[in-house]
Order: sequence, then structure tokens, then C-alpha cells
Amino acid sequence: MVLKISSPVFSDGEPIPPKYTCEGSNISPPLDWDTSKLSISDNGSIALICDDPDAPGGTWIHWVIFNLPPEISSLPEMVMPREELENGALQGSNSWGNIGYSGPCPPSGTHRYYFKVYALDVKLNLSSGVTKEEVLRAMEGHILDEGQLMGTYTRR
Repeated sequence: MVLKISSPVFSDGEPIPPKYTCEGSNISPPLDWDTSKLSISDNGSIALICDDPDAPGGTWIHWVIFNLPPEISSLPEMVMPREELENGALQGSNSWGNIGYSGPCPPSGTHRYYFKVYALDVKLNLSSGVTKEEVLRAMEGHILDEGQLMGTYTRR
């Protein structure tokens, strides 16, 4: 089974609204996922990574968030760029070197943005500010299920 992730503001394979990009408010879009069919213990967690594989210099990281409580099945619009959220989740560094979400901002052409959600059997023993690579390494052997939502964006 593949974990389903969706957004009420764009469908898989469709354009991300400008509001969620560098040309708009540059805030994170609302996201929903369904873990009800998974057996995630209280020691488990959810992680989310958003990246752009079409960036000229290699994959560009837009968002790293992890240790979301397993009962969480959505993120609201405009998750604040804080190291730790009220629910205990931590945010890592994006490719700009900032904590939290930074939206699509392709230099040219249409780019693809993958929002990947992971259901884990553990909470990750990491600090806020870590990189995507550090989160992926820590998740090895602990992924119960995963899913992705892909949006596109072309700069105006």
C-alpha cells in the first residue's frame, strides 16, 4: 500500500498556485495524508520532504519536517518557519539554508516539486536544522510506508 498525500489547493501533476511560491506569499500549502490503515505506534512519527529534482545544480530542497506525531494526518497552510512546532515536530534546513518551507522559484522553465510523506516506526533522534540527507539516513530501515504528491510551477 502506498501512503496517499493530497492538497486541497492543487492535484497531483498540476500547477502549484502562485500563492505558495516565491512570486506569491511563499507560504506552505495545506497537505493531507491518510495513515489510518497503518499500524504506527506511539513511538512512530511522520516525516515530509519537498524537493525539486529539476534545479540546474541538482535537487533543490524546499522543506524538511520530521517527528510529526503519528496521529497527525495533515499540515495547515502556512506552517511557521520555526525549529520546533507546537506538536513537537522539528524542521530541517532547506537549500537556502533556512528553517522551514521556501516555495517554488525556478530560474526558468517548468519544474516538478515532490512532496514526499513517510510513515516511520520511530521518532528520529535528530535536532532541528538538519539536512534532507541526514533525515533520509536516519529513516533507513524505519519506513513503514510512503507516498508523494507532485506539483509543477513555471515562473511568470
